Amino acid sequence: MRILVTGQRGFVGQHLKNRLKARFPQSEILPSSPDVRDAKAVDAAVATSKPDHCIHLAAISSIGNARQDPDHAWQVNLQGTLHVARSMQRHASQGRLLFASTAEAYGSTFQRGTPVAEDAALAPGNTYAATKAAADLALGAMAKEGLNVIRMRPFNHTGPNQSADFVVPAFALQIARIAKGLQAPEIRVGNLEAQRDFLDVRDVCDAYLDALMPDNALERGTILNLCSGQTRSIRSILDDLIALSGVKADILTDPNRLRPSDTPVARGDGSLARQLLSWAPCIPWEQTLSDIYTDCLKRVETN
Repeated sequence: MRILVTGQRGFVGQHLKNRLKARFPQSEILPSSPDVRDAKAVDAAVATSKPDHCIHLAAISSIGNARQDPDHAWQVNLQGTLHVARSMQRHASQGRLLFASTAEAYGSTFQRGTPVAEDAALAPGNTYAATKAAADLALGAMAKEGLNVIRMRPFNHTGPNQSADFVVPAFALQIARIAKGLQAPEIRVGNLEAQRDFLDVRDVCDAYLDALMPDNALERGTILNLCSGQTRSIRSILDDLIALSGVKADILTDPNRLRPSDTPVARGDGSLARQLLSWAPCIPWEQTLSDIYTDCLKRVETN
């Protein structure tokens, strides 16, 4: 396969390239436009490479960053996605476009208290979720006009080398600094009571690659939730990391880490991905946390 990966230098992109090389060593990762906001550059990249498939990861993926600069988030997450989709339709119409959407798009629909499936209403509660939901819906409309697109809605995913803008590495980096004597024994946190379905990024990358396999005859416009079906509280993640590290520290609520709106529980139904892709998360949560903490120890040692 010759695969165009947008956002390949990002957190998920780096892991995706590793998984792609491991699973399909003969595949080729094609160079993509460094800025998906540039329609001409995107079109030139797709026209030149004519990829077999495109995995579109490029995005403003932090809720906080999207809130701070909403115009930028809309330009990247919506307009950038449309640039990629239109170029694929023009120059590589036989190829499949895989769009990394997000379960954040369900927003307040989670409040109904039952696991959310792919046919649930999108009701985003923040700028990031709104931009991704808009792109998701736009691609759904384009699928009806012939675009060969699959929309994946992963729930929270984490792993080594993730930015401290996200909760698990935010905790792990603070704990690593405490363990190395670089920080007072205090861990600053936001809302610890929220419950989320966490996945290992490497499992998510495998699902993306599974969706490109020719024996998975997915219909154009297919939507797939990626989730384990199990939620865990943010507090339990902090407790697990503290137990893993052996540090002792005070827990302090930081108002700057609290979101204006925060869904209490986000629970998904991932049965369709299991049915159509035979996919399920397989990396134990304990391994995920251990890999993240080990990575964070290395990061604080080199800084």
